[in-house]
Amino acid sequence: MDIVREKVDQARRLVAASDLDVWCTFVRETAGGSDPVLSFLLNGGLTWQSALLVFKSGRTAAVVGNFDAEPLVASGIWDTVHPYVQGIRAPLLDVLRSELPRGGRVGVNYSKSDVKCDGLTHGMHELICGYLEGSGFDVVSAEEVCRDLRALKTKSEVARIKGAIAETELIFARVPEWCHVCPSELHLFKRIQTLIDELKLGYAWDREGDPIVNSGPDSMVGHGTPSESIIVSPGHILHIDLGVIRDGYSSDIQRCWYVPHRGEAVPPPDVVAAFNAVVDAITVGADALRPGVEGWMVDEAARSCLVRSGYPEYMHALGHQVGRQAHDGGAILGPKWERYGHTPFLPIKKGQVFTIELGVIVEGRGYLGLEEMVLVIDDKIEWLTERQLDIPLL
Repeated sequence: MDIVREKVDQARRLVAASDLDVWCTFVRETAGGSDPVLSFLLNGGLTWQSALLVFKSGRTAAVVGNFDAEPLVASGIWDTVHPYVQGIRAPLLDVLRSELPRGGRVGVNYSKSDVKCDGLTHGMHELICGYLEGSGFDVVSAEEVCRDLRALKTKSEVARIKGAIAETELIFARVPEWCHVCPSELHLFKRIQTLIDELKLGYAWDREGDPIVNSGPDSMVGHGTPSESIIVSPGHILHIDLGVIRDGYSSDIQRCWYVPHRGEAVPPPDVVAAFNAVVDAITVGADALRPGVEGWMVDEAARSCLVRSGYPEYMHALGHQVGRQAHDGGAILGPKWERYGHTPFLPIKKGQVFTIELGVIVEGRGYLGLEEMVLVIDDKIEWLTERQLDIPLL
């Protein structure tokens, strides 16, 4: 509840600074699929058509079905709660007109580029446009408010993210011992999940693919599934991409190891060269990341560094934001590719948490990838993860 209170207060400030007269999160039957922003505004769900309103004046109001009203009143977060029985149109218009008698711009949650700001379904968009037709209220996108509410982390949110990172790093520390008794990708995958469940943590993405486990050149790189037939073997690079949820907030980290042949005391030159190229590119990207810079510029710096080292460019963005989920929407550190829409062109802001991640395929040995997490502060970044700066023998 404290986090919700913080985020609603933050929403007041964001709406006051926006070109909206009121921000409206319009939902129904949220147990079957909710607006991504809803968890910042209340704990729990809503059943009938519901409108959570934040006005430019700073006042807040909730128009909800009568059986949903009492928990919102009890929370003490909403200035007024307006229950209805037969339909939301009349009470919604009454609440809007009481604050904005001359009409105004009503921001709702849709976006072409940012999935986390696109919580309003097509049907719900048609409904609210129909309810407000001819009323003097114009329905527009509230993408900027939604985006900044998710992206600009409060101190409490950063603390929770750090807690998820700490849990993840403890799990990674157990990997070397498990590899002696969990020889295949699938066995290692299951052992990691067993510990996640024992610790009562959540999964930062779909459980079926968290963690991603890759060993050697025949592994399924990317969002693949672990194989029972691929054994962690000498000459392999073992790569793991893992994210957990603790106290409602996520981590997303990649680590790698080299599996030596008998008598090998250090990783071979091709592995060391690839590892150093990845580390250098991450460092260059981190040095370019600061408030006011557009995300594509950060990606370009890291991408160019990797290519100069003699490796092909990676086929994804350098980094994404992390918060309630591993992929948390908003500005990305990505190239100017069509699939990213306008998100690479958004200026970086203080308070955002990003991954910085990339990797290369080492022929005959497998995928070598690293992923760190950082917080954007006044004029640079703070490393939230303890960086991996060498590749240990497994």
